[in-house]
Amino acid sequence: MLDIINKVSSFVWGPPTLILLVGTGLYLTFRLGFLQIRTLPYALKLAFSPSKQDRKSKGDISHYEALSTAMAATVGTGNIVGVATAVVLGGPGAVLWMWITALVGMATKYSEAVLAVKYRVENSRGEMSGGPMYYIERGLKQKWLAVLFAIFGSVAAFGIGNMVQSNAVAGAVNDTFNIPTWITGIILTVLAAVVIIGGIKSIGKVTAFLVPIMALFYVIAGLIIMILNLDLIPAAVSLILNDAFTAQAAGGGLLGTVIRWGVARGVFSNEAGLGSAPIAAAAAKTDYPARQALVSMTQVFIDTIIVCSITGITIVMANMYTNTDLNGGDLTAASFAHFLGNSGSLIVTIGIILFAFSTMIGWSYYGEKCFSYLFTDKAILPYRIVFVIAIFIGAVQALDVVWGISDIFNALMAIPNLIALLGLSGVVVYETKKFMKVANEEREQEKAKSV
Repeated sequence: MLDIINKVSSFVWGPPTLILLVGTGLYLTFRLGFLQIRTLPYALKLAFSPSKQDRKSKGDISHYEALSTAMAATVGTGNIVGVATAVVLGGPGAVLWMWITALVGMATKYSEAVLAVKYRVENSRGEMSGGPMYYIERGLKQKWLAVLFAIFGSVAAFGIGNMVQSNAVAGAVNDTFNIPTWITGIILTVLAAVVIIGGIKSIGKVTAFLVPIMALFYVIAGLIIMILNLDLIPAAVSLILNDAFTAQAAGGGLLGTVIRWGVARGVFSNEAGLGSAPIAAAAAKTDYPARQALVSMTQVFIDTIIVCSITGITIVMANMYTNTDLNGGDLTAASFAHFLGNSGSLIVTIGIILFAFSTMIGWSYYGEKCFSYLFTDKAILPYRIVFVIAIFIGAVQALDVVWGISDIFNALMAIPNLIALLGLSGVVVYETKKFMKVANEEREQEKAKSV
């Protein structure tokens, strides 16, 4: 069975899906006039200083809480384990292809959020519900495709956003602190239950507090390594750039392999195109879809361009990726330990714990929204209970099959979402132009006030 699952996973994550993911991002990038580059400073400002209009707008959580929920779900084991896997299997050049994927993925993430807010609805609880299933049904007018996405999303949440994460935490804690996996499983289950049962407002408050702490903790550790070893950075970056197009490193072999693993793990980390993050964006208080979309776009920049770069460059600097005994989180821990001693591996372990826990609570919201779309809001509480129980199961069981199945369902999520993004790209362009006029007027008013 595992053989079959791995073959199916390799097929669905093969060149057609990766080309569709990157191709959609490139198409949207050109249609939006490289918006992700032009507006990044403004988008970052919006993320951390919401406007007065947004505070009065419909929604459940603030811009920042929506961003932190999406960040919680994406800044996970992919930033530590996924990047290391890409370097081992694709060579150092895979890091550059992760950056390229993130650059075009910012346009994809922006477009997802525009559509999520535009086509969101108010559910029976007075909460906002949105995401691909709603813009596929209400915008693209393809209910059957929306149902498929919701099925794939509600199942995928148990893999990438649940059991895989709790398993990674339990394993890391057992290796570092020699604590049995079942104890870690119980602690994770209880903590997650307290947050998840409270719904999006509870999740938003916790992630708003947790995400900046965990991201800064990991990034600062990586920056310390770089500052203390400045002489190694030019050679590491040069190797990444050269290997991206020549594929001479031991891990790479073929250029196609470098590109495949760089793109695949880049998407696994930032989830641009999967359709998960716009579910959180739809809950945000915002007056224009494009305003929240600019905030959502910054998530890819922070996740991949900043956090994943810390992991990738540190691994290349340590030059331990050719060691066949090291892979995934072990390679990242060994690379940090190479520069910081035992405290380096401890930092990675703590990073995995925080990243994985935040991913679980973020993905619980994605999963329940997909499930409630299929079975009404009455299904939310049962889904939350089952989701919490699965956290413990993931912590104590071997998950080779779960890894494979979750990989498959992630790819299956992406396909209907990308079809919708292409089909509704005209709506994205229209909403963008409408908001940019407003944004320019707001900036002129701010200048006038300052004068």
